[in-house]
Amino acid sequence: MRVLLAAVGKAKAGPELDLYHQYLRRLSPPPILKEVEEKRPLASAQLKAREAELLLACVPAGAVVVALDERGRDLDSPDFAEKIRGWRDGGTADLAFLIGGADGHGEAVRARADLALSLGRMTWPHMLVRALLAEQLWRAQAILSGHPYHRI
Repeated sequence: MRVLLAAVGKAKAGPELDLYHQYLRRLSPPPILKEVEEKRPLASAQLKAREAELLLACVPAGAVVVALDERGRDLDSPDFAEKIRGWRDGGTADLAFLIGGADGHGEAVRARADLALSLGRMTWPHMLVRALLAEQLWRAQAILSGHPYHRI
């Protein structure tokens, strides 16, 4: 199963990007990262709608879409791993995780998402969300393979 991370904003060198790459190197195969950015100064509602268009344009046809959203479902790591196992074993070819911009996801992303997933109710910097998601993908891979990285 191919995994895509589509994110609003361009990553800049720094500790958040280093941490993301640390976990990315552990994943086999590593997810593909597609970054999108709207440069025009738009009002918040217009910007969210435009960012939603840009994110959804990255999603392969037929992909399972997971929107990272603070109002989404809160899963623990074993449940997240089981979700991934279900998609993988159910024949899902592409799994796309969408990380919105500073104002959150537009309605088009919410409507398209198969799952809205929360990393907690706190607000996280968008560049750090990439690292948190990469770590959870690695943890899910470890859980599913019986690797001792994840301990309960």
